[in-house]
Amino acid sequence: MRARSAVVFGVLRLLAFLVPFGLMMLFPVMREYYWLSAIFAALIGLSLSMLFLRQPLAEMTSEIASRRARRERVTDEDAEDAATPE
Repeated sequence: MRARSAVVFGVLRLLAFLVPFGLMMLFPVMREYYWLSAIFAALIGLSLSMLFLRQPLAEMTSEIASRRARRERVTDEDAEDAATPE
């Protein structure tokens, strides 16, 4: 499996959280309430990833699905033959 799409998606998701968190940490009020900054950054990151990261997510899930399809070559007939006693 190519890990490139998973790494790209993970890095972009991490940046979608860290950039808003870093910007909020520039304000003195938010430095005092760092936990509130983390919550807001998580919500902003989630929103950004839902809007802008659809393509990397689709690439990553298609690679995972193709890998699983290659690994699982059991057909219905094979499963029925294995389940019925002879």
